[in-house]
Amino acid sequence: MTTTSSMTAAAGAATAPREVETVAVTRIGSLRDPDAGRRGEIGVVAFPADEVGPEDVRITVAYAAICGSDPHLAEGFFGTEVPIGLGHEISGVIAEIGSAVRRTDLAVGDRVSGNFIRFCGTCPPCQDGRQQFCKNLGEYNRPGMARSVVWHESQVYRLPDGVSLLKGCLLEPTSVAVRIADKTRIRPGDRVAICGGGPIGQLALQLMHRYGATSLTMIEPIAERRELAGRFGARHVVDPTAESLPERAREITAGAGFDVVIDASGSRHAVAGLLDIAAPGGTVVYGAMYPEDYELPLNLSDHLYRKELTLTGVFVSPYTFPRAVRLLDELDLDPFLESVIDLEQAAEAFQVHLSGRYPKVVIRCNDLADPSDDQVEGR
Repeated sequence: MTTTSSMTAAAGAATAPREVETVAVTRIGSLRDPDAGRRGEIGVVAFPADEVGPEDVRITVAYAAICGSDPHLAEGFFGTEVPIGLGHEISGVIAEIGSAVRRTDLAVGDRVSGNFIRFCGTCPPCQDGRQQFCKNLGEYNRPGMARSVVWHESQVYRLPDGVSLLKGCLLEPTSVAVRIADKTRIRPGDRVAICGGGPIGQLALQLMHRYGATSLTMIEPIAERRELAGRFGARHVVDPTAESLPERAREITAGAGFDVVIDASGSRHAVAGLLDIAAPGGTVVYGAMYPEDYELPLNLSDHLYRKELTLTGVFVSPYTFPRAVRLLDELDLDPFLESVIDLEQAAEAFQVHLSGRYPKVVIRCNDLADPSDDQVEGR
C-alpha cells in the first residue's frame, strides 16, 4: 500500500500531487441492484489535485468512513455525471498550509478532521446565523475519500491529543448527532425514542442518554443494533417487524407518548408512524436523508392542531463541530471502528457496508503513524 506520510515531514518541502487517487462512483445505479448491467459501481479514480489556495490546507487523509448517504450518490441523488468523488467523514495530517492562512493553531504535521462544507460567511443566511442555508455550499465540494484533500482553513479542526486518527474520522457523524440533539430542545427527564440504529441513531442515543432522557427507546429491526443500543444506554428496544410500535410505546410511556422522537433511519416505511407515538406537545426530528419523491402523510388536525407537535429536520450541521471535537474522547466510538479496509479495496468496502455486518466501515487512505494510535487492524 502506498504511504504518503512523508508529505507531513516538512512544510512546503513536499511536492504537491498532480493527481489524487479518490474513491468515486463510476456508474450510476443502485449498489444493491441484482442486475449487474444496471448496478451502480464504485472504483478508485485519479482526480486532478486541487491547488492549495492562500487560505487553504492540504490534508494527507488517514481514514475516511463510509456514510449511509454515500450509496445514495451512486443512485444519482446529487447528479449523474460520473465519476463522482466520495467521502466527507475524514481524518488526516496537515501536509501543506496556504500562504495567507490566519489561524495560528494549525501547523504542518497536525492531526485534524473537519467539516466537508465550507460556509462562505458573507451571504445573507450566513450573516443571519443560518449557515445551513449558505448560498455557496457547493463551491468547496471536494471529496475526502482520497489520498489527500484540500479544504479551507475554516473547515479544519485539530484533534485532541488523546483522540486517534481512526477515531477522528467520526467527527462529522458526531456533529450530526449534536445537531439532532440541538434540534430536539430536550429537557432532562424527557421521554425519548430513536428510530434507526445506524451510526447516527446510536450516537444520538448516547447524547440523549447524557442529557438525562427517560424511557430511552431504540426502534430497530436488526438484533445486533438493538443489542448495541443497550450498551449505549437504551432502556427499551423495539423490533418494529415483530412488535406493534404503538402498543410498545404506550407500554413504555404509560400511555403518555414520547416527548422527543428522532428518526435516523431514512426509511419511508418507518417515519409515518412516528407521529403517532409522540406525546402532545412533543418534538419529532427527521434526522436522515429521504427519497425525494416521498411525501409524508400528515393529518394536520390530529398532529398539529390537537397535539401541537413540532416537526423539524436536519440538513447539515452548523455551529456543532467545536462541541463535537470535545465529545470524541467522551463517547463510546469503538464499535464503529471494527472494519478498516484499504483504499485499493474500496469496492469491497462498500459491499461490506451494504451487508450490514458492521455498524460502520472505514477506508484507510494512507497508513500514517499516529502517536494516539488505537487502530483496529483488519476487518
